[in-house]
Amino acid sequence: MLTRRHFIQTTTALFSVTGPGMAFADTWPTEAQKAEWDAQVTPQGYVAETSNPWGLHPRFLPQRVVAKAGLVPGDIHVDAVARYLYHIEQGGTAMRYGVAIARGNLYEPGVYNIKRKVRWPHWTPTQNMIERDPVNAQWADGMEPGPENALGSRALYLYVGDRDTYLRIHGTPYPRSIGGRASSGCVRMVMAHINDLYPNVELGSTAHLYSAEDSVTARS
Repeated sequence: MLTRRHFIQTTTALFSVTGPGMAFADTWPTEAQKAEWDAQVTPQGYVAETSNPWGLHPRFLPQRVVAKAGLVPGDIHVDAVARYLYHIEQGGTAMRYGVAIARGNLYEPGVYNIKRKVRWPHWTPTQNMIERDPVNAQWADGMEPGPENALGSRALYLYVGDRDTYLRIHGTPYPRSIGGRASSGCVRMVMAHINDLYPNVELGSTAHLYSAEDSVTARS
């Protein structure tokens, strides 16, 4: 059964602790290129609940679970303790996915609005990301989309009001990080999994990122 913890919506500026920025590189992929990349990151004979070429713990594979009554269909809930993302469905169920969250104190719990979503996005590191890891300076003007891009195949952009927090729920070229604390603020998913989730997430949906001290559990 999903349980919810009340917490205060963050109101502080997030730029010093969050992930990829929003500036763009030079080119935009065609629909044919996007389809080719989708095929590259989707395992042959892919079945969401069982395909696991990434060597994930089985609990991080997608699973439909029973949701607590009263949760809003379309909302996303991220359990930072168990490393699960739940997408609430009509009819009292939720799809559960394994995720990675930010390392150290870079994870920012809060309530966010999904105001933008992109297939095969560009990525630009923030100045703080460059300062933490100077290797990121090579992409200061933007990293082109593709399977090696830091945002992977899909990105959901999290806002507070009209302010882009620079937090994302996104695919990752590092699927073995799922279940851990690895990012610079964002929530990471296996690319094949976020490709499944993406068309079911509507703009304007709410994303609840719970703290690493709270937990959200599910009854399968």
